[in-house]
Amino acid sequence: MQEQRGGNFGLREEIKAYWSERAATFDSHPGHEIGSAAEWRAWHALLTRHLGPGQGRAALDLATGTAVIAHLMDDLGFRVTGLDWSEPMLEQARAKAAFRGRDIDFLMGDAEFTMLPDASFDVIVTRHLVWTLVDPPAAFREWRRVLRPDGRLLVIDGDFVSTTLLARLASVFERARGWMRGGSGAPDEEAVRLARAHRSILERVPFAQGARADRVAGLLAEAGFERIEVDMHLGPIHRAQARRMTFFKGADRLIQHRYAIRADMR
Repeated sequence: MQEQRGGNFGLREEIKAYWSERAATFDSHPGHEIGSAAEWRAWHALLTRHLGPGQGRAALDLATGTAVIAHLMDDLGFRVTGLDWSEPMLEQARAKAAFRGRDIDFLMGDAEFTMLPDASFDVIVTRHLVWTLVDPPAAFREWRRVLRPDGRLLVIDGDFVSTTLLARLASVFERARGWMRGGSGAPDEEAVRLARAHRSILERVPFAQGARADRVAGLLAEAGFERIEVDMHLGPIHRAQARRMTFFKGADRLIQHRYAIRADMR
């Protein structure tokens, strides 16, 4: 993928292309698709804690990807719309929903400029979207626009930039395991290319230093959201995910700066 450093349009296109390439294997990575009944229960508990029961309320899953969050919201009784700008991701999402018999609407659109009607949703949920935003303040204002007057936003995200000692040990361990299995211990060319594309994107987004909870919460307040609450208690989700990871990766997941931020329209 050719790098384009000339402006936001180029960066947006790179982000879209990157996630489109990741679509086919996205669900195979621990921490993306739900991997166990324990993790499913932990996600339901988090969403219920902040959003309450669905009761047919209209929910928008922004950057839905393969619709992991959309399915969780559907479980809880929300009337869900999933929006994503990657057609390969939407293809995966639609196929999964059809296989599971879910009634979820999927739309193609940009999470930063949805083109959806004003005041059309009771709830907006995002997972691992904020760190990729090209213009976070404008995106947050856009999300306020499509929420109803008593609506609520739930942002689930984290600092995926700052690396811990455990993360570095995990990388060393993975290389060593590859070498012991008869390989070179080096990642394959495709993995290297995608890692470089990811790093190139990350260097140019506003949260290049990490989407820390306090900064995200501050920008939400500036955009007009009220009663903002930061929830760092995601341990049950992370413990369930860690069981599917190598020791060092799992331990790192437990100490990473990950959070949920709840914000109201008023």
